[in-house]
Amino acid sequence: MDKKELTERDICTKYITPALEKAGWDTFAQILEEFPLTKGRIIVRGQHYTRAKNKRADYVLFYKPNIPIAVIEAKDNNHSIGDGMQQGLSYAELLQVPFVFSSNGDGFLFHNSIATDGIVESEIGLDDFPTPETLWRIWCVHKGITQAQESVITQDYYSDGSNKIPRYYQLLAINKTIEAIANGKNRILLVMATGTGKTFTAFQIIWRLWKSRTKKRILFLADRNILVDQTMTNDFKPFGSAMTKIQKRQANKSYEIYLSLYQAVTGTEEERNIYKQFTPEFFDLIVVDECHRGSAAEDSNWRQILEYFSSATQIGLTATPKETKDISNIDYFGEPIYTYSLRQGIDDGFLAPYKVVRIDMDKDLAGWRPEKGMTDKHGNEIEDRIYNQKDFDKTLVLEKRTQLVARKITEFLKQTNRFDKTIVFCDNIDHAERMRQALVNENADLVAENAKYIMRITGDNDEGKLELDNFIFPEAKYPVIATTSKLMTTGVDAQTCKLIVLDQRIQSMSEFKQIIGRGTRINEDYHKFYFTIMDFKKATELFADPDFDGDPVVIYTPKSGDSPVPPDDKSNEVSSDNDMGTSTDTGEHSPYDWNYSGDGTDETTKIKKYYVANVPVSVVAERVQYYDANGKLITESLKDYTKKTLDREFSSLDDFLKKWSDADKKQAIIEELADEGIFFDALAEEIGKELDPFDIVCHVAWDKPPMTRKERAENVRKRDYFTKYGEQAQHVLSALLDKYSDEGIVHIEETQILTINPFTHFGTPMEIIKMFGGIEKYQKAVNELEKAIYAA
Repeated sequence: MDKKELTERDICTKYITPALEKAGWDTFAQILEEFPLTKGRIIVRGQHYTRAKNKRADYVLFYKPNIPIAVIEAKDNNHSIGDGMQQGLSYAELLQVPFVFSSNGDGFLFHNSIATDGIVESEIGLDDFPTPETLWRIWCVHKGITQAQESVITQDYYSDGSNKIPRYYQLLAINKTIEAIANGKNRILLVMATGTGKTFTAFQIIWRLWKSRTKKRILFLADRNILVDQTMTNDFKPFGSAMTKIQKRQANKSYEIYLSLYQAVTGTEEERNIYKQFTPEFFDLIVVDECHRGSAAEDSNWRQILEYFSSATQIGLTATPKETKDISNIDYFGEPIYTYSLRQGIDDGFLAPYKVVRIDMDKDLAGWRPEKGMTDKHGNEIEDRIYNQKDFDKTLVLEKRTQLVARKITEFLKQTNRFDKTIVFCDNIDHAERMRQALVNENADLVAENAKYIMRITGDNDEGKLELDNFIFPEAKYPVIATTSKLMTTGVDAQTCKLIVLDQRIQSMSEFKQIIGRGTRINEDYHKFYFTIMDFKKATELFADPDFDGDPVVIYTPKSGDSPVPPDDKSNEVSSDNDMGTSTDTGEHSPYDWNYSGDGTDETTKIKKYYVANVPVSVVAERVQYYDANGKLITESLKDYTKKTLDREFSSLDDFLKKWSDADKKQAIIEELADEGIFFDALAEEIGKELDPFDIVCHVAWDKPPMTRKERAENVRKRDYFTKYGEQAQHVLSALLDKYSDEGIVHIEETQILTINPFTHFGTPMEIIKMFGGIEKYQKAVNELEKAIYAA
């Protein structure tokens, strides 16, 4: 067979893989074909979403199952030997590997980014592909890896036998940490966005160090009981009987892997410092989860533990390293050895993007001043001054404001889905309780069906805390709405949370990122691909901070009377139970004091808080913004954005018509345009007709009057198009035309359609194809039908 006629996949099978096997690469352990790197960014328009194309390398070569070392990009033989090199280099950059090969089946173009002889790229024959050991030795020399270090670095990660391997960024985080420890580094900081698998990454690091006996006794510290328990039963389960949880203030020294709530081993009295029952040299490795929560503060309990076990290697894990005048993760652990940001996670498609609905209220913007001598509803005279957003819900409560927030949240859920899990972040416990009451009144019908539809989940409320697991578990229907203040800011793995409401004033970037992290997890089984942030206190102005690294896809600010749902979208503050950080709110109670029942105000003042019942509050302002498929901010309407994109893709209407007509499958063009952020379903809704993508493009880009699919189908029938075919073939084509009218062009292009009604009445797929004289003639008939459909 002529090599020029082979597909790219044929080239891989017949030439590239045999060359690798001949060079000693193990087909099962070292050669991974069509290796997925990313999942493809989720692009959101209104209620509609799609994924951009994922990045997938033709081959990734592994020296060991945990160590990627090279990328190969293949092309068919109509391309030159080096045509895949630039694509391969982009994949190698993601994986941070030094060796890249491009091939068309004639040989390889070899790119060695760490070459010492000045020759970075050279052509080699199919029989000259380097062995695994050759490439590994080149890399070891470059990195200065000694033989003693090599045994640690090459220790395999844990596999459950399912052939599932860590994602590319997890591999990088694991390998960089292992290499740093092998090189003698004892303080390590890993920064990974919420939802990207920090705990799984930590497990793999610990597993490899433990299995290689580099570290024999390990302590994993967390600050919430649920985190320790989830870690033991999920990611850390393979440690089995070697693992224990420190509890009941007892230190059993017969285990190797210890997990502990840090409060379980520390206390204000010396005898409660259980960690001192261990010798300072007992642990070889300490991993601190969520280390931003104060572990690096010099006077924190975590810091005492770390300093006591100062000889141990210590790894800090966080999504948001904290840097203040009092607390510095970087000062303690050093610069992050690896960072995988929220922006990267969203761009790669591993994290959910989000839209922002900004709702500004008149009293928040202009402030409010009481009349002279005015009293609150309890008869307390209100201090005469201007109250603004800093005061609301802390020193002064405008009850109408709380009611308006609850009404807007409810309006949003009624227009999207009233059973979408929602977290409302409030300024304090009193605010969370008042918000719960206001939401109950706005949703009295669903609360009557189940009182747990809305729950206050705060540290002082046992009933609410008991419902936290039910809120988190996707299978549990209730509770749906959780009001909170500090209990749910971190460590709450709410995979199906689709709405985060910010009615809390946030000035900390780390806290802001942690709150957003409550919604960034994707859960495809429950159709969770993106989420919405509803902001009532300008918290999302932090998007403008240069330290922020993950932009929203939509920002929308409705005016008074407007729907809280963005116009094209027919789509609270978080609280955490153990926030080690110092609150920015004056008088905020300790989040660890579960018996606290106050409202977070200064007990020494004569009046804790003014409650004003009858001051009207209204909504003002409006703005819509989108982020396109490449994360670039756009402000025009969906139609305007589509028109600009189409103008870039096609030079003229004739250019589009030719490409559409020449395409063997129209689906290919539709998918390409979807990758550019064009949402045909959303545009069809906006235009208001059941339109084919063809008509949407022609109408939006060139102002052509659109025809519905039904109108196009009727035009074909009027032209007696079917008469040139036999009677049975006419029935098949007529049914295909009906399918086009009902469902669109892409459905009739696939032969699988012949396996469903009404085609099963005409015979088997093979029998139907024989009616046309074979598969080629059947496909020709379908192509001619498509030309007839678009003839107008």
